[in-house]
Amino acid sequence: MFDNISAKLYEVMRKIKGTGVITEKNIEDALKEIRMALLEADVSYKVVKAFIDSVKTKALGEVVLKAISPGQQFIKIVNDELVSFLGDAEKPLDYSKQPLLILLVGLQGSGKTTIAAKLARFLKTEKNFKKLLLVGADTYRPAAKDQLKKLASTIDVPFYTEDHNDAIKIVQNAYTLAQDELYQAVIFDTAGRLHIDEDMLAELKKMKALIPFTEILLVADSMLGQEAVNIAKGFNEALGITGLVLTKVDGDSRGGAALSMKYITAVPIKFMGTGEKLEKFEYFYPERVASRILGMGDVVSLVEHIEKTVAIEDAQKAEAKFRKANFNLEDFLEQMQAMKKMGPMEDLLKMIPGGAQLGNINIDEKHMKSLEAIILSMTPKERNHPEIINDSRKKRIAKGSGTTSEKVNKLLKQFAQARKMMKQMSRKKHGKPSFPGMPF
Repeated sequence: MFDNISAKLYEVMRKIKGTGVITEKNIEDALKEIRMALLEADVSYKVVKAFIDSVKTKALGEVVLKAISPGQQFIKIVNDELVSFLGDAEKPLDYSKQPLLILLVGLQGSGKTTIAAKLARFLKTEKNFKKLLLVGADTYRPAAKDQLKKLASTIDVPFYTEDHNDAIKIVQNAYTLAQDELYQAVIFDTAGRLHIDEDMLAELKKMKALIPFTEILLVADSMLGQEAVNIAKGFNEALGITGLVLTKVDGDSRGGAALSMKYITAVPIKFMGTGEKLEKFEYFYPERVASRILGMGDVVSLVEHIEKTVAIEDAQKAEAKFRKANFNLEDFLEQMQAMKKMGPMEDLLKMIPGGAQLGNINIDEKHMKSLEAIILSMTPKERNHPEIINDSRKKRIAKGSGTTSEKVNKLLKQFAQARKMMKQMSRKKHGKPSFPGMPF
C-alpha cells in the first residue's frame, strides 16, 4: 500500500541525510517535496497542512540547527510526526470485558465478512480464546451469511444466524446466546451499502442502543483514498466507532487513507488485513508502519514473522550444518520449503531497511518450483550424497521432475559451488586460511 509514498519520501530523506548543514532553505525544499508526496498519495489536504506545519515548527528549532547530525535529526522529526499522526502506539482491543462484543461496520465491498473470520482466527490463535461466536447479521447481501458460515467452518468457530431479514432480532438473540453459553467473544458481521445512508445508520444505531458492544470497528477499504476519510467521519459521527480496520493493505492504494482517517476521526487504527488468506491479519503498529513508509524497514515484524513460520530447532540445526559445511540437498529442500511458508519474498524484502527501494525485484517462483521438483525427484541417498549422481541418474531425475538434464546439472554445479563457499567461510571463522598457502 505504501510503495509509492515510501519511494518518494525515501528519496527526500536520502537527500537531507547527506546535507552537512541544515538551513531554513533546505528544510523548506524538503518539506515542499514531502507535501507533494503526501498529496499525491491521497492524504487529505487538511492533514498534509497540519503535518507539514508541525514538522516545520520542530525542524526550525535551535536544538535541531545545533545538532551534531542535523540530517539525521530532521529524519527523526519526520518519523516521530508520522508516528504521531498514525497513532503513537498500537491500540489493542479491550480484552478486560467478557464477552468481548465486536460490531463490524462499513460499506459493501470493504471486506467486513472476511475480516470477521480473520479477527476470529486471530483471537483464537494469538489470544487463545476458546469460545468464540461469529454472527451473520448481514440480511441484505444474499451470499453474506453463507460466506461467513463457510469461513467459520474453515477456522472451526461456531456460527449463528437466523433465516429471516430482521438483523436487529438476529443480533439480540445472538447476544442472549452468548450470555447463556458463556462465550468469550462474539463478532457481529453487519450489512453494508454502496454509500452511507440513513436506513443503514438507523439499523446500526438501534443495535448499539440494545447491545453493550465492547468495540465498534469500521472496516475501511484502503483503496478508496480520499473517499475513505468521508466514510470514516460519517460512521464515527453516527456511531462513535472505537477503532479502524484497514483492508487491502497489500493492494495498489497510495497509502493516504491511513494517515487521513486516523487524524480526521481521532480514532485508532487497530488492525490491518495484509492479504486474502485468513492469517494475513495483524495489529497496526504506528512505529513500524512509519518506518516502512520512510524506507527504514520493519525488522521487528520480520523477526516475528520468521519466528511464527520457522521452528527454532530447525533453524539451529541448519546453522550447525552450515558451520560444519556439511549442508546437503535434503537441507536445501527444507530451507526452500521453510521460505515458502514465510510468503512472497517481495513482502519480506519490504521489511528490510531500504528493501522497499530496491524496486520490483522479480523473484521467479516458477524457477523455485522447478528446483524443488528436481530435488524431490532424487532418492534420499542422492540428496545426501549428490556426488554420486551420474549421467544416467541425471536423466532419471530430469524425467521425474519434468525438466532437462542440463537443468539438473546446473543445480548440482551451483550447489557444489555454494558448499565450497561454506567450507571456506567455516575455515575463516575458525582462524584457518581460506585457501591453502594463502595468508587470508
